[in-house]
Amino acid sequence: MAAARTAEDNRGGDVAVLDMRGMTTEFDYFVLATGNSRRQLHAISEEIDRVLESELGDKRMGIEGYNESRWILLDYGTVVVHMFDEETRAYYALEDLWGHAERVSLPWRKEKEGESGRVGEGEAGSI
Repeated sequence: MAAARTAEDNRGGDVAVLDMRGMTTEFDYFVLATGNSRRQLHAISEEIDRVLESELGDKRMGIEGYNESRWILLDYGTVVVHMFDEETRAYYALEDLWGHAERVSLPWRKEKEGESGRVGEGEAGSI
């Protein structure tokens, strides 16, 4: 949940986590977020990388799109983080493409609503 929370804490919009475990063996989760500018997308990606590496010990396996900054992909093996500008996210529509993937509830959103959040079984900390 750390990647999603970090994206949201850095004002990433429309943050979503898709559970991909039943759909592919390549990775377990997609984290999706939208940024308003190149600068914001860079800040979000750098902070996610910092948090996952320094706080959780996760090493990034790959990065794509950083220079173009319309779609930045961070690959942590079981978790793949996709950060888009609004136009690119709408164009590629990964939520529609992977429409059968289950959306993971983000526990801190429930906490804000006064409910008790519960992280699902087997969810990796780096999501």
